[in-house]
Amino acid sequence: MLAVVDLSIISFFIFGPFLRSGPSYLIIDYMIAVWILAELLARAFATGSIKAFLKRPMTWIDLVILATLLFPDGLFNFAFLRAMRLWAVGGSPLFALILERLGGRRYKDIARASLNFLVFLFMVTGFVYTTFFYHQSGLVGFVDALYFTVATMTTTGFGDITLPGVLGKLTSVVTMIVGISLFVRLAQAIVRPYKVLYPCEKCGLQRHEVDAVHCKACGHLLNIPNDND
Repeated sequence: MLAVVDLSIISFFIFGPFLRSGPSYLIIDYMIAVWILAELLARAFATGSIKAFLKRPMTWIDLVILATLLFPDGLFNFAFLRAMRLWAVGGSPLFALILERLGGRRYKDIARASLNFLVFLFMVTGFVYTTFFYHQSGLVGFVDALYFTVATMTTTGFGDITLPGVLGKLTSVVTMIVGISLFVRLAQAIVRPYKVLYPCEKCGLQRHEVDAVHCKACGHLLNIPNDND
């Protein structure tokens, strides 16, 4: 259920231009705000310590998102930060169950790399959309922003859509540097051979082949449990 709500927040931002002129926009906006506020209060109560609660990065992410929902007109330019709620999806029990059914730890690195890539993709797309393309009607502006972001992150650089001014150039530079790093990280997670996360007791090497008997760094005898597969 929590994963569905988190995905609904992203969907609401994407399809917001179709609803923004009508009363349904504010209704959905405040309904999501109430849900996030209730979730924050529940987590604070479960933690039992305000200090520990405030130390969690997800707490501050939710507080920023809550502010953009409570003040949709004044803080609309910061609505792209809602994409960070995808990290909450990654920590949900449903997501963990899906990974376990797919193969458990074998897909953990791929899932983490994919999640980081998607969060950055939607954050940059949202920022570009609200800053440069929101004047366009319907879904055209968002598609242009998404197209620009993907072309920049992959360094394709078609050049048919560019961002004006100094802010546009700086946005393009940051998107290229961070985006290509995340893209390469995702590609490595997909194509590299799977290794078990099992620290060697002697040298501390973390990753080993699934059928490894000895550590390839120091030769120490390993005892990797079968349930790592």
